[in-house]
Amino acid sequence: QVRLDVSGGGSVQAGGSLRLSCTISGHTDSRSCMAWFRQAPGKEREWVGGTYTFLNTINYADSIKGRFTISRDIPKKTMYLQMNGLKSEDTGMYYCTASFFPCRLTSLRSDYNYWGQGAQVTVSS
Repeated sequence: QVRLDVSGGGSVQAGGSLRLSCTISGHTDSRSCMAWFRQAPGKEREWVGGTYTFLNTINYADSIKGRFTISRDIPKKTMYLQMNGLKSEDTGMYYCTASFFPCRLTSLRSDYNYWGQGAQVTVSS
């Protein structure tokens, strides 16, 4: 059974930093497309960014480019989201998602098969 376990998140003042982690378990193939989405209250879930675990490609949404960094630890099957310079508009529930090879690294929710539990990020101004 595939699981995506998310840790991190919390509350921080504007300008602060937080880090999220997402670890995959229950699947033998380490090749995957992993992504972060977020959902603010009353808004649609939006793509934050993502990466292939088998290619050296990381993509970001324009809204967070330059402030957020995605990294991965392939042996640990873990993806990280380092969030710096947080703004109040970054507040929301953050979700990790993945699909396994063959997969497409896109901004579409429908391209991902597995979702982790959300992690709340709250930024106060």
